[in-house]
Amino acid sequence: MQKRKLGDTGLEVSAIGLGCMGLSYGYGPATDKEQAVALIHAAVDLGVTFFDTAEAYGPRANEELLGEALAPFRRRVVIATKFGFRNGRPADGLDSRPERIREVAYASLKRLKTDYIDLFYQHRVDPEVPIEDVAGTVRELIDEGKVRHFGLSEAGAATIRRAHAVQPVAALQSEYSLWWREPEAEILPALEELGVGFVPFSPLGRGFLTGKIDEATEFDDSDFRNNLPRFSEENRKANRVVVDLLEQIASRNDATPAQIALAWLLAQKPWIVPIPGTTKVHRLQENLAAATIDLTLDELREIAAAASKITVQGARYPERLQKTIDR
Repeated sequence: MQKRKLGDTGLEVSAIGLGCMGLSYGYGPATDKEQAVALIHAAVDLGVTFFDTAEAYGPRANEELLGEALAPFRRRVVIATKFGFRNGRPADGLDSRPERIREVAYASLKRLKTDYIDLFYQHRVDPEVPIEDVAGTVRELIDEGKVRHFGLSEAGAATIRRAHAVQPVAALQSEYSLWWREPEAEILPALEELGVGFVPFSPLGRGFLTGKIDEATEFDDSDFRNNLPRFSEENRKANRVVVDLLEQIASRNDATPAQIALAWLLAQKPWIVPIPGTTKVHRLQENLAAATIDLTLDELREIAAAASKITVQGARYPERLQKTIDR
C-alpha cells in the first residue's frame, strides 16, 4: 500500500484509510463483532494504517471495537477519533467546551486501549465555543502526550485558519466525491496554503457511486440514508448519470465505478486520503486496489468536463443537519 502525508505535519498514513462508522452505526444493524474484527485485521494485512472512528459512532461502541481489534497492531497504525457532541450523541446537540473535550479524550483513550490518540478531530464546529479555545485545549492534550495531531471536520475556511493559528491542523475531514465537489471552491485552496491534509469521508457517495444502488434499492429502517434528500427514490434515479460516467471510465481501465471514484479523488492532490467504509472483505480489497489506478490527464479532463454538465439532485443532509455545517 502506498503512503501519503497529511499536509505539513509529518503524519504519514496509507493512501486509502478505513472509515469504520458503518461497522456499528448509521447503515443499519451493527456488523457481527467477529466479522468486524476480521475485516479490520484484513485491512491491516492489506497495508491499511489509517483507521477512522468517533465517540458518536454507536455511541462509543465503534471505539471499543477498534480498540480491541487494533490492540495487537497499535504501534503500526494511526487511529483518528472525534469529540464534539453532547453525551456522544449527535441528536443531543454540540458540545466542544474544553472540559468536555478533555472528558472525551480520556474516555476515548480507555475505549481504544491506548495511551495516545494519533488524530483528534472536532466532529462539528460548535458556534458556542470559540475555535481558539478548542484548538488551545487540544494543544494542551498534545503537550501532555495524550494526543499527537489536531483535526477538524466539516469546518469552513475561516474557522480552519483561526484554529490553525493556535494549533496546527493536521487534517480536515469533510465529504468530498464526484457528487459533492463544494470543497474545491474554498476549502482545497485554503488547505493547500496552510499545509493541511484532507480526509474525504463518504468518498463513494455513501455507497451510491459503487453502482450497486438504484431507485429500487430498499434500505433497512435504521439506515440514515432513508432521511437524506439525495437518496429519495426520485433523486437516486436522476443521479444515476454520475454512475454512468464512472462506468464509462471504469470499462476502459478494467476497474469498477468505485475504484474510479477513489482514483479520481487520489489524483486531485497528493495530500488527500479518502476513507471509504465497508463491512465486506472483498469490497475492502476492491477499494484498496484503487490506489494502483493512475488515471491519465485525458481521462481526468474527460471526467471534469462531463461532471461539470451534471447537476446532482437533492441536498446531502436534511435541513436540521445542514445547520450544523460550518461555513
